[in-house]
Amino acid sequence: MFTGLVQALGRVAALETRPPGASDPPGPTRIVIDLGSWDHRPEPGASISVNGCCLTVVSVVGREVAFDVIPQTLAVTSLGRLSVGSGVNLEHAATASTFLGGHVVLGHVDGLAEVVDRRTEGEWRLRLRLPDGLGLSAVDKGSITLDGVSLTIARVEDIPDAAVGCTIVDVCLIPETLARTNLAERVPGDRVNVEVDYIAKLVARQVEAYRARIAPT
Repeated sequence: MFTGLVQALGRVAALETRPPGASDPPGPTRIVIDLGSWDHRPEPGASISVNGCCLTVVSVVGREVAFDVIPQTLAVTSLGRLSVGSGVNLEHAATASTFLGGHVVLGHVDGLAEVVDRRTEGEWRLRLRLPDGLGLSAVDKGSITLDGVSLTIARVEDIPDAAVGCTIVDVCLIPETLARTNLAERVPGDRVNVEVDYIAKLVARQVEAYRARIAPT
């Protein structure tokens, strides 16, 4: 479990993949991250949130930490779009004594949200299109996790058009968030990992189940 309060901004130092043409199924991609000035040194087997994805440390050499990421994770998260030099948000797992300054974050990405607009005049604001099915879990002033960053939703806009129906959320970014995370680098067209609030997902699921039970047959 995490809190969505990013503790460091690391950089991808290396990406190691199985050579093409191998006859067996594709293996995991090893992502090596330079922790930079982060003073936390995890042990192999520890959980680290990397851009909001809960990953397991497989090796630690100096300030470089390696993770093995399976093809499925690469396909459904933004980790498959990383390149050497990419900045990644890092957070170690919460403990029983951790201050819950953000909100409960599991590190299980729900999908990829697309940045549709970025405004930097007056205040920094990102507008993002949520993946299908997540709109009911987004509410004004509710919590959302973008690339591992716990944020408050400033506005929810449901677009009901049958052809392009979707949910757009606005989030505001304060200077501290811009300085400590990679969200300042996001531009329209980028896709970021999104995890909606777990409690909101539970409520939405129960309401959906209740409506299904009382629906006329």
